[in-house]
Amino acid sequence: MNVLVTTFWSFKDALIQTYTLPYLKIMRKHLPVGSKIYLLTIEQPKFEIAAHEIAQIDADLAQYDIVAVRFPYFNYGIKSLLNWGRILMKLLLLIITQKVNVIHSFCTPAGLSGYILAMLTGRTFIIDSYEPHAEASVENGDWQRGSFRFKLLFTMEKMMSKRADYIISATEGMRKYAQEKYQATFKHFFVKPACVDLQQFSPTNRKKKEIVAQLGFEGKIVAVYAGKFGGIYLEKETFDFFKVAHNFWGDKFRILILTNHSREQIENFAKNSSVPIDIIQQKFVKHSEIADYMGVADFGITPVKPIPTKRYCTPIKDGEYWALGLPIVITKNISDDSEIVAANDIGAVINEFTPQEYLRCVKVIDSLLTTHKPEELYAKVRGVAEKYRSYEIAEQVYAKVYGDLLKK
Repeated sequence: MNVLVTTFWSFKDALIQTYTLPYLKIMRKHLPVGSKIYLLTIEQPKFEIAAHEIAQIDADLAQYDIVAVRFPYFNYGIKSLLNWGRILMKLLLLIITQKVNVIHSFCTPAGLSGYILAMLTGRTFIIDSYEPHAEASVENGDWQRGSFRFKLLFTMEKMMSKRADYIISATEGMRKYAQEKYQATFKHFFVKPACVDLQQFSPTNRKKKEIVAQLGFEGKIVAVYAGKFGGIYLEKETFDFFKVAHNFWGDKFRILILTNHSREQIENFAKNSSVPIDIIQQKFVKHSEIADYMGVADFGITPVKPIPTKRYCTPIKDGEYWALGLPIVITKNISDDSEIVAANDIGAVINEFTPQEYLRCVKVIDSLLTTHKPEELYAKVRGVAEKYRSYEIAEQVYAKVYGDLLKK
């Protein structure tokens, strides 16, 4: 059973490295011996793969019977349309010559190519990480509702939802959203949140002395944020929260931002909210080092804009924070995570963007840190990761999906 996996991401993008490849390795375990997985990536210049890296990457992938299928990226326009025409033709040829049985698309933008290929070939079509993208782009302010981009993707989301043989969603709520927005109902619907490697994010990554000393965090209360600002992530509100936290904890408070934003950008954000620059450490680290740096913190923050469609997303960073035993501060109505935080008393949910609400959340975190021994708090939060973010969830989903396909 050969599978074509379509994505809209570059190979070096974290969404391939941490959110796609681990699932493909799990998926491979549930395919017959001799099967191959063909992975489509769209390579942007900022994620350029050097010539000398290709052979090693391909050799590493071959261990899992994964074959890379790379195409260049072009921004919207005639070049992009011509590029996608070429991509579809080559993938169509690959499906026929390599006897591909299943087209497995990650997210609806990549599902667009998967849908076209499934319609042309009649192959089984799976949409993974199923959540709204067209409406999310409007709510973020990136697109206009009347724009061609929105109309195209929303129409295609509706069509692919009705065509898909299997849906693997980030949340159960997406089933109702699809019924209301796309008039789509599903015979095979599964829920798989963004799972985390619980061995990679573990007790061994907590409070490493050399990193704590390197960052000057001895005896400090540290907030960590791993990600970017802008788009679906709040800027001003995040730093306003940091300002309130600094007012409450004083010089004991420190901030670690793991991002590829420039120092100048971070300083501007801090200045606009009157956050002292010297309490902020900013680093861009390889994903293999993320757990060690996250692990020096005392709590994490997930500042996703609480727009309606984010109810159906699945922030990867929450599972990573929880796996490290970090309570979190999160905005309301984000995936199932906001409810999980509140129900399990493992952090604070920001219900409105006011100094008073930020202070309430800071006090919740302070109470968790002062009323629990470190090992107690770790065990409490880690238990949530094991329940809601273990790769065992993905193992069960892929076993059911591909087990069902093998019976046909």
